[in-house]
Amino acid sequence: MNLAQLHYTSAPPGPDGSGFRFTAVSSGVPATLLREAEQLIGYEPPRDAPSRPGPQELAAFPQALSLNVLADGSRLLARSVYTGADYSGRWGNFHAHAVHLPQPAGSGPAVGELPITAWGSPQWAAATPPGGAPALAAVPAPGRLDRAALAAFVAARAPWLAAFFADVRRLGEDPDAPQVVLVEADSEAVARWIMLACSVLPHQRGQWLTFTTYTRRPQLARQQIIGVVPEDGLGLAGQEHRYRVYDATRGAAPAAGAPDVWADTAARVWQAARQDLVAEVRRLAAGPYDAGPLAALALTAGIALPSPGRTAAADWAAGHRDALDDVRLHTLALALGGPAGDRDPAEMDAAGRLLAALDGWAPPAVCEPLVALTLTEAVRTGAPPAALPTAGSLGAAVRGRLAAELEPGLRAALSGPAAEPEHPAGLLRVASVLGVDVSDLLPSVARRSARALLTDPERAYGPGERAALAELPGLRALVLDRLDSLAAGDPAAGRRLFARAALRLTAADARPHLRMCAEAAAWSAAGPDRVGAMNALLAHSGVSLYAEPLVLRTAMRLVWDGEPPGAGEAALVLAATGAQVHRESGTWELLVQAAVRAPAGDAEAAELAPEVLGQFQEEIPARLRPSLLLLELARNLRSGAAGGGWVRQALDLRSLDPEPGPRENAYEVLCARLLAADRPDSELRALIESNDAELLAAYRLAARKPAVRDRLRLDPDYVADCFTVWSSQPQAGPLWQEARTDLLDGVLRPAVRGLAAAELAEVEQSLARLGGRWADEFRGWQRPGALGRLRERWGGRRSGGDGQTAGGQKSGGQGAGGHGG
Repeated sequence: MNLAQLHYTSAPPGPDGSGFRFTAVSSGVPATLLREAEQLIGYEPPRDAPSRPGPQELAAFPQALSLNVLADGSRLLARSVYTGADYSGRWGNFHAHAVHLPQPAGSGPAVGELPITAWGSPQWAAATPPGGAPALAAVPAPGRLDRAALAAFVAARAPWLAAFFADVRRLGEDPDAPQVVLVEADSEAVARWIMLACSVLPHQRGQWLTFTTYTRRPQLARQQIIGVVPEDGLGLAGQEHRYRVYDATRGAAPAAGAPDVWADTAARVWQAARQDLVAEVRRLAAGPYDAGPLAALALTAGIALPSPGRTAAADWAAGHRDALDDVRLHTLALALGGPAGDRDPAEMDAAGRLLAALDGWAPPAVCEPLVALTLTEAVRTGAPPAALPTAGSLGAAVRGRLAAELEPGLRAALSGPAAEPEHPAGLLRVASVLGVDVSDLLPSVARRSARALLTDPERAYGPGERAALAELPGLRALVLDRLDSLAAGDPAAGRRLFARAALRLTAADARPHLRMCAEAAAWSAAGPDRVGAMNALLAHSGVSLYAEPLVLRTAMRLVWDGEPPGAGEAALVLAATGAQVHRESGTWELLVQAAVRAPAGDAEAAELAPEVLGQFQEEIPARLRPSLLLLELARNLRSGAAGGGWVRQALDLRSLDPEPGPRENAYEVLCARLLAADRPDSELRALIESNDAELLAAYRLAARKPAVRDRLRLDPDYVADCFTVWSSQPQAGPLWQEARTDLLDGVLRPAVRGLAAAELAEVEQSLARLGGRWADEFRGWQRPGALGRLRERWGGRRSGGDGQTAGGQKSGGQGAGGHGG
């Protein structure tokens, strides 16, 4: 199929008119295409062009070779040149020769030569052929390629090549990418730029890259790449959203964009005159702009690349080890392992991945440069990667050389501070691969690793630490020994280690404290039976608590989180284990604390106190004894074994600053005993005479409890008894005066008001049996308004020192002890 051709110039009058018009057009070309083409193939000479150029000057005028995509998706390749005078002798004529490439965009891959190769083609006409255009079946044949001139051009534009290729890539990926403007004094230089652009693009994208090598009006041009002479490029810079301007005449380059490893590598490949690699890489690359395969081929060809390029090459080769033969793999490994001052951590990671892919798969000679690099960098930085080569990946000669070179640095790195807690263990793995004996440093590394694991498990138990503990049995044994010792002092940290890190113990790891920590970490909670949970931990430890008493302390701390158990739990633990093991493990204090820190009203604490007092007599400090003795007193009061003087005893112990729980516990039991029917009168007298605010407050509180209220409601004798006690001893002191007034008004009066007449009569009979005027005083106390008068009478009866009360009784007589009837 022949391609349609168009010729356009200034021609003498004819059937189609005069002036600029199409002077030759292939048959079948529609008028719409002609109208569209006419807007694209015009030519304006440069501003400073001579008005009447001679033949040599005409040859120096810029040529406009352009490729445009038409409205129907087809392409128009055209060359426009200045021809000087027209048919009338007037200057300003040009001739445009265009070829229509009908294949629409998206209809399949464009084939054939790239349009830019038509630069300098002898098939372009500078005038309308007299006999019609010769047949043309494809893009005009390429012009002569001057390789030396192209190499010189690339060398001269080297500083801008990487940025240019990055912008060309954007043109292929982003429809809204800025246009690339090339400012050159010679349009042939623009053509070379475009040739470079098409050389790095996939062939199909190079077919559709629109361009013009020359235009006077770049602001109106719609091509992706635009060539202008220097005077027409002024004013375009600084509009980075619209234009990326490369002005070789002034040495100006556009602002740097984002780093593009592919573009930088392509630029270095062209500078090395190995553009054949760009074509070769297309059989390896998954995408048109994959930097990895191009960088790998460049390195195997001896082209130096910066660290990002080497990183891309190593990463790609790690996933495509079959794509390169052993020779190229070895060359690549040598290039990656060679000296480099810009090597960054990302490159080392990529080299490690490549080594892991090749280790055991490629011949050892291929791997040795990467092994040497990995080990050398690990020692230099003190930060070995998680994936290290095996000792078998090095030949004996290379291994010996590296061991001699790296041993001093390795020992220094192991002895110094580490940036990450897992690094020292990783350096031990490096020593193992090299065969360097660092056994004298092993205990120090183990101690550091153990402390780091307990302090920050998630950070410390990284891939390097895991690998070291798996590969180095000696290190694992020392680390676990140290961890077991540390966990005995801080079981919560040991449990946190197993909860947050993937460290797991084997059957051979017989470390009792660690085994219990690991077991406790698997629990969501100890459960309601915490004593049973403690026993389960002790069984899981694998040792007898009598042979290793400290396991009891670890188990108790794990179950109760370092707090004392409940009093009932402590009693069970003590009964099950005996006192001696608690004494040896130091857990006796937890049992004592279980008693003294128990809340008021805990009867089990009162039962536990005598046990710990008897079992740990020598160990209990003086500051805890008053609390335990108060609890023991409470137990004895409940059982009736308290003997006499217990009010005085409680007050004496109270003065020694016991814990609140035991004090409140003892006061509660004591006051309940003072309100009982069979309490000794001497103890009640001790209460009244104590003038102790806390004890009297506890007595008032106890009198308001439901048991007392119910008895007042049901027992007339008890009502009579309370009336005589709470009405007596006004001279005992202001605190008792306040207390008994409160009890009469707040406790007894509400109870009496709820009694029936028959019940009140029984109360009066009980009071009459007590003698004196108690019954009369009770009747007077009940009358409205009588309370104030009685209070005045009771307060004024203190006279003569005989202690007589309102009922005529001596203080300390039956009036102070009437509960007994």
